[in-house]
Amino acid sequence: MSTALERGRALTQKLNPDLEAILSDRYDDLLPGFSKSLIEWAYGRHYAREGLDLKTRQLCTIAALTVLGGQTAPQLKINIEHTLAAGADRKEVVEAIWQMAVYGGLPAAINGLNAAREVFEAQDAA
Repeated sequence: MSTALERGRALTQKLNPDLEAILSDRYDDLLPGFSKSLIEWAYGRHYAREGLDLKTRQLCTIAALTVLGGQTAPQLKINIEHTLAAGADRKEVVEAIWQMAVYGGLPAAINGLNAAREVFEAQDAA
């Protein structure tokens, strides 16, 4: 049986192989061990759970971040990338965001659509 950290690392290899290093470079000087804690807790204990496939979990994440609003735009963009890497297509991403207009309002949905557009344009340019 693998540890939660090992499960988290295996999962992030599919979604964003550089995630732990990016988090470490950005935050570990402020909060030692932050990167490992996030990978272990969020990915190893939550995203790796049985019951929902990874694509569905990622679509749920997009929905939650959309409803939370504009202050979550950086995390929303990263999770849009992760959702695409987990097998969702652009239409599914956009529909998950649009569905949140009912719950978070049009401004939140528009902010989410703007984030999706930025991710899609960056991917198309790469």
